[in-house]
Amino acid sequence: MTDPVKVTCHCGAVELRVTLSDGLRTARRCDCSYCRRRAVPAVSAPLDGLEVVRGAETLTLYQWGTMTAQHHFCSVCGIYMYHRRRSNPNEYGVNMGAIEGVNPADHEPIPWNDGVNHPSDR
Repeated sequence: MTDPVKVTCHCGAVELRVTLSDGLRTARRCDCSYCRRRAVPAVSAPLDGLEVVRGAETLTLYQWGTMTAQHHFCSVCGIYMYHRRRSNPNEYGVNMGAIEGVNPADHEPIPWNDGVNHPSDR
């Protein structure tokens, strides 16, 4: 595990403290119908590694399909913050671009996961 990082939405209404599973080494994108529209790389955190410091009441939830993935957004500025992963419901995916001091462009190429052919959909 790594030291906690600060994760904020654009307007500052939501702040998370996140302990990543393996730093930024877990960075990935997904090409499922939802994530390819969002196009944000995510990094992994264990379920007990994410704390909402500020703005829990401002977070909104989006789910569809299998209802396994739970995508949390700031209801003010619309920034995706984190999601409970469909491929591993024991982990969160956290918006890499919302981590203080991190620009995903500095970490390219970031690999893509095949979410179109996800095993949970079979």
